[in-house]
Order: sequence, then structure tokens, then C-alpha cells
Amino acid sequence: MTDAATLARMIRAGRGLDPADLVIKNVKRLDIVTGEITQTDIAIVADRIVGTHGTYEGKSEIDGAGRFAVPGFIDTHLHIESSLVTPLEFDRCVLPHGVTTVICDPHEIANVLGPPGIRYFLDCAEQSIMDIRINLSSCVPATPFETAGARLEIDDLLPFADHPKIIGLAEMMNFPGVINCDPGILKKLEAFQHRHMDGHAPLLSGLDLNAYLAAGIRTDHEATSAKEAREKLAKGMAILIREGSVSKDLDALAEILDANTSAFVALCTDDRNPLDIAEEGHLDSSIRRLIAHGCPLHHVYRAASHSAARIFGLKDRGHVAPGWRADIALLDSLEDCRVTDVVSAGRLVTDALWPTRKDIAPVGLDSMKAKPVEASAFITVPNPDKNEVPVIGVKPGLILTFRESASLASDETGLKPDTGADVIKVAVIERHGINGNIGRSFVKGFGLKRGAIASSVGHDSHNITVVGVTDEDMALAVNRLIEIGGGFAVACEGEILADLALPIAGLMSLEPFEIVTEHLEHLRQAAKALDCALPEPFLQVAFLALPVIPHLKMTDNGLFDVDAFDFVS
Repeated sequence: MTDAATLARMIRAGRGLDPADLVIKNVKRLDIVTGEITQTDIAIVADRIVGTHGTYEGKSEIDGAGRFAVPGFIDTHLHIESSLVTPLEFDRCVLPHGVTTVICDPHEIANVLGPPGIRYFLDCAEQSIMDIRINLSSCVPATPFETAGARLEIDDLLPFADHPKIIGLAEMMNFPGVINCDPGILKKLEAFQHRHMDGHAPLLSGLDLNAYLAAGIRTDHEATSAKEAREKLAKGMAILIREGSVSKDLDALAEILDANTSAFVALCTDDRNPLDIAEEGHLDSSIRRLIAHGCPLHHVYRAASHSAARIFGLKDRGHVAPGWRADIALLDSLEDCRVTDVVSAGRLVTDALWPTRKDIAPVGLDSMKAKPVEASAFITVPNPDKNEVPVIGVKPGLILTFRESASLASDETGLKPDTGADVIKVAVIERHGINGNIGRSFVKGFGLKRGAIASSVGHDSHNITVVGVTDEDMALAVNRLIEIGGGFAVACEGEILADLALPIAGLMSLEPFEIVTEHLEHLRQAAKALDCALPEPFLQVAFLALPVIPHLKMTDNGLFDVDAFDFVS
């Protein structure tokens, strides 16, 4: 809360009677309402902008000459765990890209650890320089068809509901549970009727979409075509244009962002790793690409800030104007969105800010409970009544998978991969120490000619997922993950070519993001050495086990048909 004395300082500085705490001098301010660009000073007291369209003096001043001031960017839906670093490292990694607010769903760590995972994120959010806001994970586990490490019912969520960092209910992935009035889902929806509820409704349309929205759900980040997005917009949904490391929907959705829709469109990354952030950027990358697509410039910046804030009920930010939170990105170019400085809650972001944060002890360092496996664990027995087997089809840039089939040879060790047809093995190993399940099938689209790739990041239950050509290399990669407490591994001909330890719940590294970036580069090169055809194979592996995204997925209980919402016989 802002006390009376601080309010008085804000008012007097706004009138020019007293010096502001910080002034950005002679900067070009973009008006996200009209598109007008005005040369001005921007005066800040504490965490609030108190003056624009004037000349101000400050105790501290920044030279804004030649630069543009825009509101700080808001990532409206992401899982920080998928950055592979802790929330405080994510803060250090992403804030310099102009992202001053993120709205995260910690359901990755919640699926492994339950409430302690959410508490860890809240503790980190209280220390971060950027404003980390949290939506409470609605679907842990995401479905009853896989083995997760935890289960969250409404009574597990309510103790967190009044925390100041909590916005509302996170993505309601179980859309069949919503439209079929599942009692447990209804209890969660009932409890958050007067708060924000995030959606997750891939390909849902028509009367089923109506039923889903009748529950009070307001947003969706799963639209993958303009047609799908336009139906959802017409029915009152806000569309979050997603561009992550695997899910790349921006090119397909850019056409929906215009002067008519920008108040109802925002941006998100969902899942983006430090290597992609280093090479491409974060939301700054999405902004420049939307502008390059021809989207109206100030409407893109509006979607990235003010629209995002309004959609999620953050009424104090998203505008460079008096009385608004002082979250500002300074740019050399509006078209290129090249961020040169960032002000977060009135503080110029420099290296001096990071040591002011209190360290938060890591959690989930003993979460990898799977036992080592033998190569024989991956033998897939042929069905004597069928010549063909179902195969998961993978395409770059999509977490949607497709149902394909293949005729495979077999011998005494079971069905064999067919690298000529790009068909290799996939398996999911339960790793929470509950039942030891192993689900086995085949996948197409990775391009591997040899070796194996394994990941303990396996959305959303985060069991170990492995793809490979030989059973021996698959076992080697899996056992390496068990040894290092989770992470990624690439194996070939009896050797580990590269790995990355993610010991925090099998999801996040203890290392700085720069070190994680180096490891990811080594892993990428190792995957290429196996002739992998995918630009981001590790998160693509991770999404093979997500049985709420159409069409065919792999779980520890077996191959799952998302369209039928049942296992493949």
C-alpha cells in the first residue's frame, strides 16, 4: 500500500514542485492508445510514474535521447519450469528483454511435488525484481490416464487463494471434465467464479466451446489457426498468441491482431528455454515479428502490455502515463523492438539489483524415484492379429501430434524401428516411485538414425520420456537421468554424448541460465549428430506425454487417443 507521505511526494513531483526519484530525460514516448509519439521527460516516484508531457528534474536521471519508451511487456501464460532455471534465474534472464510481469502456472512442479511446489514459487515471486504473478494449477494431474507425483483438489488450492501474488485459476486443461460436469472440476470452477479463470481448449468449437465458456473461463492460448481464434474471439474469449520453443503459433495467428481486436489479444510464450531466449529473445521477439507481419505497430505494443494487464485484472500497469506502475522498456527502435534499458517498478534494472533478492532454498531434490532399467524394458511385442501399429506423428513447431501407422518387422526382441521410414521407439517410464509403469510405442518425425534422447521433463506428469533407435541406448539415456536427478540426455552406441542435470523436481537446474544455455547448445549438437530433424527435440520429446493435446500421446499407462479420450487397444 502507498502511504500518505509517499502519495504527497508523488503529487508534488507530478506538479514539478519537488524532484522525482528517477527521470527519463528527453525520450520519445509511444502512446499505445493513439499511436502518437511525443518527446518528453518521464518522472517516477517510488514505483509509480508521476509525470509525462513535461520537463522534470530527478534525483537520478537517465538519458533517453534517441530512444523510445513503451510499457513493460507482460507474458500472460507460461511455465517458468520450462525455462529449465529457477524463478529467480528466470527473472535475471528475461527482465532485460523488457518483460516486467509474467503470469505463470506452476503446474509442472505441482505435478511432481504438490503444494510445496506452489509454495516454492510464491516464495520466489516475493523476491523477484520482475512481478511474478501466479495462477493456481487447476489440473494436477492433467488427466486420470497417467501417473503424476501429486494430486491437487480444491481444498489443496484454497489455502493459497488469498496470497497477494495469486490472480486466479490456471489453465483448465480438462475441457472434457468441464463440458461433462465432472464434480471435482465443478468445485474448482465454483470456487473461482469471481476471479480470473484461464482456458486451455485446443480445437474446441461449436456447442462444446459454448459449454466450456459458460463456466466463466475467459482466455485461451491453444488456438493454432486464425479460424479457431476468430470463433473464440467472437464468443468473448481473449486470445493469447503463443510463441514458445515448441509451440509456434504466431505466424498462423498474426492476422487476427488488428485495430479492432488488439484490446482482446495478448502475447505469451508458454514454454521457452534459455537457448532460444539467447538466440531470439522473449516477448521482444514476438513483438518485432508481429510488426514484420504488418500488424499495426502501437496495437502490437498495446497487446503486449495494456491489453494483457486488463485481461488479467492488473489495473495498475500497461501504460506510460501518470498514476501507472513504472514498468517501462526503452528501445532503440520500435519496429525492431531492441531493448536497451528496463525500469521495473521504478527501478532501473542493473546488475546491482540481483544481489538485493533473498535466496530461496531449492525443493524436490529427491524427486527422481525411478529404478534403473534394462534394455529389455523397451521390447515391444507385436500384435499377431495386426500387420500395422499406430505411430505418433510429430511435426516441428507443434505440440499437436497426429495418428499415423506403420508396418514394422519383428524378431525375438519384438517390433523393430524402421529408420528408413523415420519410425523409432518411444517409451514413458513412471518416475515418482508409485507403480513402475512403462508405456511403449512408436513415433515418427524425429529423424533419428541412431541413439536415443531422454527427458524427465514430460508434460504434465513429468515421467521420463525417451525416444530411440536401440533399446540399449534408450536404457543408457534413462539411467543417466536417474543418476543425475532428472534432466536431458543424449546417448549413442553405449556413450552419453551430452546431458543437463535438472535436480529441482527433475525440472530445473541449480546453475545460472548462462550455464544452462551452454548445456542446451551441447545437447542440440548431440541430437544433430543422431540426424535429428527437429530444431527443438528436447521439449518436443517432453510434449509427447501430454494427453490433453490432440491427437495421439504416450503415457506410462500406454498409448492414448486424445480424440477418443481413451487408450489405444
